[in-house]
Amino acid sequence: MCLAVPGKVLDIEERDGTRMATVDFGGVVKEVCLEYVPDLKVGEYAIVHVGFALQRLDEESARQTLALFEELGLLQEEFGDPWEAAAAQGGQQAVPGADGAPAAVVGTTAREARQ
Repeated sequence: MCLAVPGKVLDIEERDGTRMATVDFGGVVKEVCLEYVPDLKVGEYAIVHVGFALQRLDEESARQTLALFEELGLLQEEFGDPWEAAAAQGGQQAVPGADGAPAAVVGTTAREARQ
């Protein structure tokens, strides 16, 4: 499921001519493009979908929505570890390496892990 999730703008910078922000989604921090909401400022909230801020949102609405998403487990579904999700979907367990990426996938052969 893809959600439009409210997040708080922590930092704004321009990268290669594109206005980008660091956004906090209830503890999960991601990079977001601000091109659709160019006047968004640090400290404000926005609805974000697939890495793009789409609309400004008031703080109370953002907090209520984040609390509801957390209660329903939707934040973990949306922002959970992609390696764990892929392993779980395949009925296996990902074993993290030193850098956080999976060092191995338990329950598969070497050939299956490469595919």
